[in-house]
Amino acid sequence: MTGAAGLQVLAEARWPEAGDGAPTPVAGFVHSGFPPVVAAVAERCLGRRYGDRPLPPGNRTAVVLLSASGDRASAEHVRATVAGGGRVGPLFFFQSVPNSVAGHVAARWGLDGPVVCLSPTGDPRADGIAEAELLRYDGDADEVLLVLVEQASDGTPGEAVAVLLGEGTDP
Repeated sequence: MTGAAGLQVLAEARWPEAGDGAPTPVAGFVHSGFPPVVAAVAERCLGRRYGDRPLPPGNRTAVVLLSASGDRASAEHVRATVAGGGRVGPLFFFQSVPNSVAGHVAARWGLDGPVVCLSPTGDPRADGIAEAELLRYDGDADEVLLVLVEQASDGTPGEAVAVLLGEGTDP
């Protein structure tokens, strides 16, 4: 695939793929399957391109996470707790989970580009590619890791796709 800015798919991954069990929990995140799925699919995609090593400093790789519903499980937990008159624990800033887990991925891999989280208004992949093209056009990134993720309506982990976009040179 090549977009208007000349972006090509350098690597792609899905969660789950054949043989996958539950994704590994991510330290610092509680209650929801959203962060583990994001981390797992990003890890798988970047690993397919770069092995298990962090990228070198100055790599200008951005993370663009797209989710229409965000961390549904944590949002529902907070809603139910408040509705029941309970106290919400300090780790349940569910509105920031997408940003936080995208930042976790960037830190884990040493990605030096911007971190952007979007709620798509149209086709999520097309919206993500448009954002990637904008980041490249503006000179903010050389490569862009798109992570498209939605939890199931019951808040279970759901599915995710990660796509690394760039010029197509060897690592």
